[in-house]
Amino acid sequence: MTRPLIISDCDEVLLHMVAPFKVWLESSQGVDFNLEGHNFAEALRWQSNGDVLEGMDVWKMLGRFFDTQMDTQEPIAGAVEAINALSEHADVVVLTNLVDERREKRADQLAGVGICAPVYTNQGPKGPPLKAILEEHGRDRPAFFIDDLAQHHVSVKEVAPRVTRLHMCGEPMIAGEITCAHKEGHADARIDRWDEALPWLINRMEKEAA
Repeated sequence: MTRPLIISDCDEVLLHMVAPFKVWLESSQGVDFNLEGHNFAEALRWQSNGDVLEGMDVWKMLGRFFDTQMDTQEPIAGAVEAINALSEHADVVVLTNLVDERREKRADQLAGVGICAPVYTNQGPKGPPLKAILEEHGRDRPAFFIDDLAQHHVSVKEVAPRVTRLHMCGEPMIAGEITCAHKEGHADARIDRWDEALPWLINRMEKEAA
């Protein structure tokens, strides 16, 4: 029987990102981070005057965080155990929106917490790179996509509608603020806890195999 393929995001699915990013910004970069509503563009403000950071400054902060602070990212509760349990039933790869030169660092970071999986980097919508991953690993295999951002579920649904899509955001700080891909009709489910997501995924894999 062909093993299923799981394509998982990293930040807020496997590892916390926003929480350590906020601590780092506010303790050392002179920036407050407060996400209200869905507007990440206005979440970062200079502590000195309350002005919103320009887009280029936001990208600089994100780049600096990933260059210097990846070791502060802790696993989402249950993520390591769940991914390793899933790997007994499926092949697992990670599709993460980082610049390509950070791919090895991300793979090392995940291995350091106990997740050993091939890592694919990407910038932008995830539909096209997911399609390429399916081509590489076998497009006829049952495939499952896990991500915390609704726009990526939209992109994957457009490019590969057969893929089962699970919207997951394991960071409570933002889980209630982001658009829900399931409510919008672009994901098959929304589950934010790995102890609930694991049995759901295994059940779906068993149905695909039946």
